[in-house]
Amino acid sequence: MPENNDYRIRAATLEDVRPALEMKLEAWRQAYGEVRGEDFFTFHEQQLDGQVAWWERGLASGAQFFIAENAAGKIIGIAGGTPAIDEDRDAGVDIELGMLYILEEHYGSGLGAHLMEVVLGQRPALLWVLQGNERAIAFYRKHGFELDGTSEELTGSWQGLTEQRMVRRNG
Repeated sequence: MPENNDYRIRAATLEDVRPALEMKLEAWRQAYGEVRGEDFFTFHEQQLDGQVAWWERGLASGAQFFIAENAAGKIIGIAGGTPAIDEDRDAGVDIELGMLYILEEHYGSGLGAHLMEVVLGQRPALLWVLQGNERAIAFYRKHGFELDGTSEELTGSWQGLTEQRMVRRNG
């Protein structure tokens, strides 16, 4: 996997699942702290053991996601893709960027773009982004994604927020 002096990116192993999910929760706090209250984060922290087990089963059955770790071995970013689901076939692409999270101190460093490149290459793809997350929308636009007018009201702990679909047709 690609490597530079600041971080390296590699396929996640079973041992990476818990620290990767802990990093994801930290990234959520940084990215969504202004739109979700403390109860949201507490709820997701309480779900961590179940999430770890679910992700471990996924990896054991052949799923794959990637982590970026710094020189000290701390996970500083995660990314993964999945086949597009039937409901998204109208977008005309076969792969979805299912997750891309990096810690705030690495915003603007190129790490997010590098992780996305590892997962997607230059392939056409889609992703979902929270409405109002202008930083993320600008990042994805820079990499060829455009809002396509499709949105979804979220439920559960995300209730009250809306996701918007972005599509990159020509990688």
